[in-house]
Amino acid sequence: MKTPFKVFFLLFLTIFSAKSFSQKIVEYYEPVKNDSLKVGIGENDFLPFIQKGYTLMLPENKEIKGVLIFLEDSKYDKKNFSSEQMYAQASENNFAVLSISTEIPLDFYFSKSSMNSTHNLIQEVFNKHNLPNENIFFLGASLVGHRAMKYIEFIKKGDYDFQVNIKGVVICDFTLDWTRKWQQHKRDIKINRIDLWEPIFINYMLETNLKGTPKTAKDNYYNFSTYSYSDENNENVKFYKNYAVRAYIEPKIKYRLKKYYRTLYENNSTDIVGFLAELELAGNENTELIVLQPENNQSENKNTQTTWNEINKDELMDWINKQTEKSLSKTP
Repeated sequence: MKTPFKVFFLLFLTIFSAKSFSQKIVEYYEPVKNDSLKVGIGENDFLPFIQKGYTLMLPENKEIKGVLIFLEDSKYDKKNFSSEQMYAQASENNFAVLSISTEIPLDFYFSKSSMNSTHNLIQEVFNKHNLPNENIFFLGASLVGHRAMKYIEFIKKGDYDFQVNIKGVVICDFTLDWTRKWQQHKRDIKINRIDLWEPIFINYMLETNLKGTPKTAKDNYYNFSTYSYSDENNENVKFYKNYAVRAYIEPKIKYRLKKYYRTLYENNSTDIVGFLAELELAGNENTELIVLQPENNQSENKNTQTTWNEINKDELMDWINKQTEKSLSKTP
């Protein structure tokens, strides 16, 4: 009886290993620039530049069906941390996974140079590795998701010979309304009951790059926001009306009340629900909202990254596959 069991066990290991490691990883990152970026008014408020480049996961010996793109930091977002969570599902379904980083630490994509850098890297990867320009999905939480939205707006506004053929966007618990975010952080600073590094840092970056506050540079904040409750026009929503959009939120109302003393308004969920409402008003009939329950999240510190970690990646991949079977009209 021992010999058949050993044979079966070895066969199982062979099959399991073939399935688990049938991927090819390609990396290219430039040397880090010996410089830093000013991120505050203090004499030590600088962040060092990070590696510009990409990581590409290719399913081996398969015809690639599409590409999942994450605009991840090569350092501060924990290089490829979000995209790696989709490797197994993507490979099994013949999708490549691409993670792109600019050299700017915690890049908000304030500048066209950052978005141009991303665009050039994406074009380079598609050409070099002969990726199919179809069934392209942008995904991400926190700044990863924000960058995706800004990049999509950027290429739609510009006249570029190369544009990825985007099928859908997966957004997860990040800020869309930067007027609301600035006000949230202004309140954090006023009541002074939490660690203020992030509120001070983000408001400094917003005020510096958008040339003022929401009161003195209202239009700049509206233009930088994918959606804003206080903006009557919400011009940027139109760039997404022909894409499949799936949104994940984890409101964490009690958690944020007790830990951060924050109100219902000071929550990314309000942005995302408002954005979906505007999308549907614009005629997008392919939107979906998934509400994750905070009590099911076992992380002690709940944030946008832990929300992404809690997503059922198998079910998400099923949704992505279903979108590839639909025929979405192209943006005019």
